[in-house]
Formats: sequence, C-alpha cells, structure tokens
Amino acid sequence: MQTNLRPMSLGEILDRTAQLYRTNFMLFAGIAGVYSGVLLVLNLGQIGMQQLLMHLHMSKQLPWFALGYLLFILPLMFIFAGAAVAANNRAVAWVNLGQPATIRGAYASTLPRLGRYLWLMTIVAFFIYLPFIFLFIGYFVFLFAYGGTHGLFAAGGANANPGAMFVFLAVTAVFGLLALVAGVYAVIMALRYSLAIPASVIEDLRARKAIRRSIDLSKGSRGRIFVLLLLIFVIELGLVTITQLFFLIAMFTAAKHQAQLPVWMQIVQQIVGFLTNTFIGPMYATGLTLFYYDQRIRKEGFDIEWMMSAAGMTAPPATDISPITTLSETGVWEPLAAVEPFAPTEPPVHSEPKLSDAPSPAPEPAAADDSTAQPPGASPPEGANG
Repeated sequence: MQTNLRPMSLGEILDRTAQLYRTNFMLFAGIAGVYSGVLLVLNLGQIGMQQLLMHLHMSKQLPWFALGYLLFILPLMFIFAGAAVAANNRAVAWVNLGQPATIRGAYASTLPRLGRYLWLMTIVAFFIYLPFIFLFIGYFVFLFAYGGTHGLFAAGGANANPGAMFVFLAVTAVFGLLALVAGVYAVIMALRYSLAIPASVIEDLRARKAIRRSIDLSKGSRGRIFVLLLLIFVIELGLVTITQLFFLIAMFTAAKHQAQLPVWMQIVQQIVGFLTNTFIGPMYATGLTLFYYDQRIRKEGFDIEWMMSAAGMTAPPATDISPITTLSETGVWEPLAAVEPFAPTEPPVHSEPKLSDAPSPAPEPAAADDSTAQPPGASPPEGANG
C-alpha cells in the first residue's frame, strides 16, 4: 500500500479509517477475533454449566455460579482485550506506513510487552473512573447505614418516616448531579489519555511516558477526537442494537412468562455476538492510531521525517516498527539489516620515524699524516730518492 502521510481533517481521518478497515478487513477482524473467540468459548461454557446444574437439580447454586463466573471472566476479558487492542494498534501502524502486516506478526510484536500495556490501561481506567468509585461507595454506604437504621427498606417505611424519605431523595438527587459531573470529568480525562496506547505501542514507551506523550499530542485537538469517538460509538451502538434486537425482544417475552430463552437461541445469540464483536472491535483502535499519526504530522513533521528516512537521508523516526524497513531502488520495502551500513574510510595513519630507523651518517675519511701529506704537483722532498 502506498504511504500518503499528510495532515488530515476529521472527515479525512474517518475516510482513511474506513479505507484501511475495508482493504485490511481480514487482518483487523482476525486480530479482534482472538478476543471474541475466547469470549465465545467462555460464554458457551457458562451456558453448558447452567444446563448441567439445572439437570442435576442444583438450581439454588446458580447465583453463586454466576458470581464465580463473573469473577473468573473479567480478568480474562481484560487480558485478551488488552492484547487485541495493542496488536490492532501495531497492525494499523504497519499498514498506514505502507508496510506488510499479519495477524501473527502483530501479536508476536506486542505480546512481549503485554504487561506494560495492561498496566497502562489500568492506570488510565483508574484516573477516568476514580470519581465514580468514590461516589458509588459513598452512596451505597449511605443506603445501608442511613436507610437501614431509619427503616426505609421495610414495608411502609416511606410512610412511617417521611423525614427520612426526604433525606433519602435529597441525597439521591445530589448523587445524580455529582455523577453527571463525574461523567464530564471522565470524558475529559479519556480524551487526554486517548493516544497513550498508540504512543506506547508505536514508540515503545512506558506507562508514565506514554500518558505524558498523549497529553502533549492530544492538546488542541481533543474536540476532534471527541467527535471521532462519538461517531464510532454511534456506529457500534447501532450495529449491536440491530444484531441483538431480536434476542432482547425474545428475552423480554420469556421473562414475562417467567421462562428462559431456549438453549439453541442462547447459543445463536453468542455466535451473533462473536461476529458483531469481531466486526466492530478494531474501530476504536484504528481511528485513534490514525489520529496519533495525524497529530505527529501536525506538531512534529513526522511525514517529512519519514520520507527522509525512507530515502536514506536520516535515521528512522521513533516508530518502534520491527523490522524497520527502507525503500529500495526497485520500490520494494526491504529490512534495513539487508542494507550494508555506510562506514567512512579512516585516513591513513602516519607513524613518526623511530630513531633507530634514521640512516647512519657516512664514515668520515681518516686524517692524513702531516709528514707525508703533499699538495698535488709538489716535488718530492730532498733525500726522498735515497
């Protein structure tokens, strides 16, 4: 796929999300199908255990079984959902940059750091829902402490103690207003941290750095992110309503007659839910990953940096995409490991000559004897002939 990195409007991000989702449907659906498949198996196992308990005339144990199943399935859902979200972010990063991506490669690239992503999701969820936790704890403590001591839950308690009922209604109204404020706070915090997971997956950042990175990148565009998430939420809610409406009507009809859905209908409902979750699961992660890249392009010039790195002019930008690839002369993405790195030639080293290597001086001629030395052409001294 050809890479086309440039700043995009909100409508263009939605179009790009739909384009990537349509052209890579099997990839994204396969990643989401791992989580949906685990959820399907667990739900089918729950249906089977419920039927077994009813067949053994152990219907009184059904509430305890439902509670135990809930405590068992929630951690598993969190783990597999986190793995699917991280793998989907990695796959979107690959295909958005024009690189090949597979289901196995996406999971293999993110599973070694799954603990980091789960911890990041836990921190983000804690800060988002912390006011709700305090509100609900305080409200239920009030219900059991005040309502129990004043007999509000007894038969005719409201008529017997109208003052206590007034206090109960006033506290409930205050609780509703505070819950509304907490909802606004949760939306604001969710927008601040909306790009934390893409930043952690793509740039290989730890939880705190990913949160700070999300705050910086999302600043100035949180309204656009809110509209994107709202549109995706409306699409997902519409699809879930359409696929589950028949089963909801059947459940309501059965409840009026104090009955349950037939087993075959419960199984069909779970299969339809599996298909729905597989289809809509990657939407949020795909849209937020594209928004992450759009913010980097707007604020950091990521598109220019990436094109320069593809041309071999600079080092690759911080994307933590493994294996990092480069564009060869034939137009094919190849791993950088296959390209021989440039090694500058070292200048020749000139060693200083050693003292022992210096040429020895020529030997001086021996001095002539003054008694016999004669100038050229001089006649011999007297008596020299004998």
